[in-house]
Amino acid sequence: MREVEQELLALTGATSVVRTESVQNLWSGYGDILRFHLAGGDCPSVILKHIRWPEVQNHPRGWDTHLSHQRKQKSYEVEQHWYEAYAARTTSGCRVPELLRSINKDGETFLLLEDLNASGYPLRSTPDRVTMAETKSGLRWLAHFHAAFMGEKGEGLWPVGTYWHLDTRPDEWARMQNQPLKDAARQIDKRLSAARFQTLVHGDAKLANFCFGKGGEVAAVDFQYVGRGCGMKDVAYFISSCLEEEDCQQHEEVLLGEYFSHLQATLGPETDFAALHAEWNDLYRYAWADFYRFLDGWSPGHWKMHDYSEALTRQVLQELKKTESQ
Repeated sequence: MREVEQELLALTGATSVVRTESVQNLWSGYGDILRFHLAGGDCPSVILKHIRWPEVQNHPRGWDTHLSHQRKQKSYEVEQHWYEAYAARTTSGCRVPELLRSINKDGETFLLLEDLNASGYPLRSTPDRVTMAETKSGLRWLAHFHAAFMGEKGEGLWPVGTYWHLDTRPDEWARMQNQPLKDAARQIDKRLSAARFQTLVHGDAKLANFCFGKGGEVAAVDFQYVGRGCGMKDVAYFISSCLEEEDCQQHEEVLLGEYFSHLQATLGPETDFAALHAEWNDLYRYAWADFYRFLDGWSPGHWKMHDYSEALTRQVLQELKKTESQ
């Protein structure tokens, strides 16, 4: 760690580390995130994401398997590659922290990152107090992000983005209780993967991974599951992380309209927006059903498995059944 501290002092021109603050532990004991407060130099603080493989895994829901470890290991490799090869292509509309330096040493990874708090994004929100303005800001960020990477193949990232992708979650699929949904899981995945319009999806676009400024600015962090996919995966997941059941139903049209209006304004004329809108608007239900499929195996009874989720999933299952019978 001393070597890393010397590196960040050299990068920032700071004279010393005044204080080290723990921001949070990484999921299942795979490391931690630290904030270094600095004296002198170009910035008052930087973030260190320190990744190391635990001797004993400690998944909060008991998913401590070899496959789970491989998935997490891959996710951190993807995140490092994302910051090194793709992050610089984001725009002011989809702000991310700047990578100052990445270091691999003795089987551990150190990502030195811009501190978004110090850069004007100090606010966080939670589902119990999120505002409609913050929800719309997050959707605006997603629209800019998806526009920036529309058509991107995503080499070196996940072939299919999102942490709940079916091919990476066979254990959760095996434990599903909803048999009709379990039987249709592959068809739902194929519909999403076969979408004509593909972009890079954040892959874990929950409210907790967004940082807000006092003037409505927004930035995002945590790119472990970024990869190619239909943008509705991010949109459905983000809305599910912000709103309770009744609000999802009440504000669906407005929120999707907000997202698509920003997407249209950001995309270039080479994109057939009318065709994209028609395709993705229809796939919103499929994206929601895809995530519902994961929850059914991972955490039955989860608070996001409410009537709104069930209704969209039923619509998808009925549509697939009708298609099969034709």
